[in-house]
Amino acid sequence: MTEKIRTHVLVIGGGPGGYVAAIRAGQLGLDTILVEADRLGGTCLIRGCIPSKAMIHVAGEFEAMIRASGKKGRHGISLSTPPALDMNELVRWKEGIVTKLSTGVATLCKRAKVRVIPGWARFTDAKTCTVEHDGETVTITAEHVILANGSVATALPFLPFGGPVISSSEALSLDALPQRLVVVGAGYIGLELGIAFRKLGSQVTVVEALDRILPLFDAELAAPVNKWLQRAGVAVHLGAQAKTLVQENGGPALTIQTKDGKTEHLPADRILVTVGRKPCTDGWGLENMAVDVNGRFVRVDDQCRTSMRDVWAIGDLVGEPLLAHKAMAQGEMVAEIIAGHRRRFDPVAIAAVCFTEPEIVSAGLAPGDEAKNIDTISAMFPFSANGRALSMDAGDEGGFVRVLARRDDHRILGIQAVGAHVSELAGEFALALEMGAVLEDIAGTIHVHPTLGEALHETALRTLGHALHI
Repeated sequence: MTEKIRTHVLVIGGGPGGYVAAIRAGQLGLDTILVEADRLGGTCLIRGCIPSKAMIHVAGEFEAMIRASGKKGRHGISLSTPPALDMNELVRWKEGIVTKLSTGVATLCKRAKVRVIPGWARFTDAKTCTVEHDGETVTITAEHVILANGSVATALPFLPFGGPVISSSEALSLDALPQRLVVVGAGYIGLELGIAFRKLGSQVTVVEALDRILPLFDAELAAPVNKWLQRAGVAVHLGAQAKTLVQENGGPALTIQTKDGKTEHLPADRILVTVGRKPCTDGWGLENMAVDVNGRFVRVDDQCRTSMRDVWAIGDLVGEPLLAHKAMAQGEMVAEIIAGHRRRFDPVAIAAVCFTEPEIVSAGLAPGDEAKNIDTISAMFPFSANGRALSMDAGDEGGFVRVLARRDDHRILGIQAVGAHVSELAGEFALALEMGAVLEDIAGTIHVHPTLGEALHETALRTLGHALHI
């Protein structure tokens, strides 16, 4: 049976950017269809951001209980016996969160009168696709098409996914804790999950081809994470190349070439490959849509228009940064443009967060990123002098807040932080940059005591040359 449908807006992909685009289009009164082959929510909600943060949370709780079960306990709390981990129960709880949020997206789509068609879309031309589901075929023709296909994990040719070699998606659904985990790639995904598994009790080894961890963040921000890895007993091989999977002593092992050219075998129950993500451009007919590409990404302008009239692309499909909040902002904008609003995508900064131990947040420029003709001033304030950080036992991990501003007019160009729970400061950082704040704006804002946010206030004061508490 084949059903033929015409619609005003067709959204491909039910991830954050896609469902936001569809919901906003529906709210604006546009006849809208959303096509998604998986559950609504996409990679971020189903097998990425949300489930990984759930695992990170549980790992932190488990580690705290382990500490409390030591001979001296911790902070007056002691456990007579060490805690036990039930991976199946952890995964079940995580899946409950995913299901709740995915169901919520479906409810929002229904409320906005968005028709959701499950299945995989294949385009025959720029405005027509077929979707097959449960033996039925739907042909959809649209006036406007919004491509929000997202991205997929990048595999290594010599370490294809399968068996003991897993991506981040499989890592979040393991039915047993790996005793030995080797993580290939020391970017934010690899270290977030590697640290979580170490807290849960796995022996973790990290292999990174570059000479330092977290290459997207500067060395000052990465230093406290390095410190935690060393203290936790995580072996880190920098400047090392993963080579091949072999069998050793009856089990899998990863062969690597170290920085000094030596060959080593790393026994592993699981090998987690986190060397990046790539846009999902295969298998759905992009080649039939006559849109221009920019390398591996779809080329768009500052309104997310592609080279084909009334075909739009957003999110991971159009380039860095591959962040859900960028995709959502683009999805909302495109829906409003289609409805006749005047919009363009030109954010001052898109904050990025790394949920490692400790957390990292960065918005705007860091020292060294600024153009050579810009004279800047910068300062940082340590969390070792912040009352809230000390009261959370997070003052001695090397965390800080740092601000970069222009010297002449004190316009803030960038804000970074590393420390416990600093991800919650990302909104204030981004807001300050988006509104064109100057140092005096931050210094003149009364920050609540005791909070981590006070460190931003102190950093602004210190940059101006009149710090109060250090």
